[in-house]
Amino acid sequence: MFEAAEPLVAEFAELEQQLADPATHTDLARARRIGRRYAELTPIVKALASYRQLSDDLAAANELAEADASFADEATAISSELAEVTERLTRLLAPRDPNDSADALIEIKSGEGGEESALFAADLFRMYTRYAESRGWKTEVLDAQETDLGGFKTVTLALKAPHQTDPDTMPYGVMKFEGGVHRVQRVPVTESQGRIHTSAAGVLVMPDVEPSEVEEIDPDDLRIDVYRSTGKGGQGVNTTDSAVRITHLPTGIVVTCQDERSQLQNKEQALRILRARLVALAEEEAAQQASAARHSQVRTVDRSERIRTYNFGENRIADHRIGYKAYNLDQVMNGNLQAVIDALQAADLAERLASVG
Repeated sequence: MFEAAEPLVAEFAELEQQLADPATHTDLARARRIGRRYAELTPIVKALASYRQLSDDLAAANELAEADASFADEATAISSELAEVTERLTRLLAPRDPNDSADALIEIKSGEGGEESALFAADLFRMYTRYAESRGWKTEVLDAQETDLGGFKTVTLALKAPHQTDPDTMPYGVMKFEGGVHRVQRVPVTESQGRIHTSAAGVLVMPDVEPSEVEEIDPDDLRIDVYRSTGKGGQGVNTTDSAVRITHLPTGIVVTCQDERSQLQNKEQALRILRARLVALAEEEAAQQASAARHSQVRTVDRSERIRTYNFGENRIADHRIGYKAYNLDQVMNGNLQAVIDALQAADLAERLASVG
């Protein structure tokens, strides 16, 4: 059993040698790639070693139990532990998204509902920021377009783990299920008669990939426009043509950045977001071509295509993809998102295991 994991053990040993070689660390991008893959394989190799050791121990205990019944209890205990390791190893070896070990970019856009939708986008931004901080991830705002009441027309947040860990605990592997349309039902601050309104905000989650990890973008495929930043900004931000808009001509993807003080900084941030969007688009197209069972992230900001509803009057959160429902919305909006994440990851694991029988 688990003979198919043998190549992974050999790959792990090779990666270990490469990481021990000082020459590897002269190329930071290559060192990060190797480190990421090493982190992915570490729990698999450890679980496989435990599986083999426990299998040998069980065989020895069973053999001894034939001559001495006192070893039967030991055999039972080892068998129970072996079952747990077998389940863990099966879970680790289930097919998964190769980008699960990446950091993440989260783009939140207001949709239906006008100013109330923008305020809800700001609420989602705070929820994700607080959740990220609770996990020890670094957060960085790459671009934001605020409204007069403190909402966001759009905001892009980068989440970065302090070190490589298991894919199920890395930003993209954790947050990718947040992609889609989030619907809110509440009395807006702009409502004078106390009526409940329904509005929506769209969330797109993308892997934050290094330039060396994706196919180089042809400069001829880009149209780059510069303009003066709008909205809130400090000295120099709104007085020079520092804002950048990049249009990827083959796909029509448009990225804008205006938060940084210099045109060069905004261009670098915009290219970073563009790379992530291109990777997300390629993944979606590949899934569609393969008739993947999982639905791709909804990229339209239409409340009829919702993945989740936030009902403030009932203090209720409901994820419609997996039938999850809880009445602790106040805690969730304060960043206590782990129960929702756990339920989504469990449903995804069950689906991946079912796909391989």
